[in-house]
Amino acid sequence: MKHRHTIRPLSVISLVLLYLLIALLLVFALIPIIYVVGLSFSPGSTLYMDTIFPTNPTLDNYRTLLYETKFPRWYLNTIVAGLFTSLATLILSAPTAYAFSRLRFRGRKAFLMVLLVLQMFPGMMAMVAYYVLLNMIGLLDTSIGLVILYSGAAVTGNTWLLKSFYDTVPKALEESAMIDGANRFQVFFKILLPLAYPMLVLVGVFAFASPFGDFVLSRIVLTRPEHYTLALGTYYLVAADFGNNFTLFAASSVLASLPITILYLSLQKTMISGFKGAVVR
Repeated sequence: MKHRHTIRPLSVISLVLLYLLIALLLVFALIPIIYVVGLSFSPGSTLYMDTIFPTNPTLDNYRTLLYETKFPRWYLNTIVAGLFTSLATLILSAPTAYAFSRLRFRGRKAFLMVLLVLQMFPGMMAMVAYYVLLNMIGLLDTSIGLVILYSGAAVTGNTWLLKSFYDTVPKALEESAMIDGANRFQVFFKILLPLAYPMLVLVGVFAFASPFGDFVLSRIVLTRPEHYTLALGTYYLVAADFGNNFTLFAASSVLASLPITILYLSLQKTMISGFKGAVVR
C-alpha cells in the first residue's frame, strides 16, 4: 500500500516566505553592484545616472585608468602585498597553531589567552605605535612594512582558527605515523597540512584580500604615490577633483574586485569545506 505524502499549507507558506526573503536579500545585494558596474561605463564623471545602467556605455574610464594614471602600478602593489601577506600569514599561523594544539609546554594557556585578548582591541589603538615602530626600523613607506602589519594582525585570529581545526584531527593518525618512524616535522607536513588544506585556503584567501579593502593602515604607512595600494590610490584619484571622478572610482572598484572574485569562484568548494571545519571547540 502506497503512502501518500500530505503537504501542509503552513509548510508551503513558510517555504514561499523563505524564498521571497532570499530573493529580497539578493536584490539588495545586487543593486549596488550593478549600479557601480553601470557607473564605470558611464560617459559622465559624476555619481548620478538617470538609469541603473547607462544608455550609451563607454570604455573611456577604463582607458583613462590604465593609460593616464598610476592605477596599473597601484594594482601591482596591491597584488604583491596580498600574495606576501597570504604567504606570511600561513607560514606564521600554521606551525604556531600546531604547537598550541599538539604540544604541551609551560605558559601554553597563558599565550593562548594573550592571543584571544589581543583580538579584542581595535587596530586603531595601535596606529601611532605602528608608525613609530616602522619608522624606527626603516620600513615606513615600504610594501614590506605594510605586509608585516597585515600578517601580524591576521596571525592571532588565524592561529585560533587553525588550532580549532587541528584539535578535531585524531591524534591516532600522528601516533601511528610516529610508530612507523615519522618525526614531528614529517607528521606536520605530510599529515596535518594536507588534512587542513581547506582551512589553509580559507586563511590564505582572507589574508590576500586584506590589502584590497584596507585604507587606514596603508594611509599611515605609505606616502609616495608610486607605493600606493588600490584603496589609497583610488581615494586620492577622487579627492583630487572631488565630485568629478566618481566614474573613474567605479571603474577602479570593478577592476579591483576581479582578483578576489576569481579566487572566490575558483576556490568556492574548498572554502566552503574550510568554513565547515572552522568550528571552535
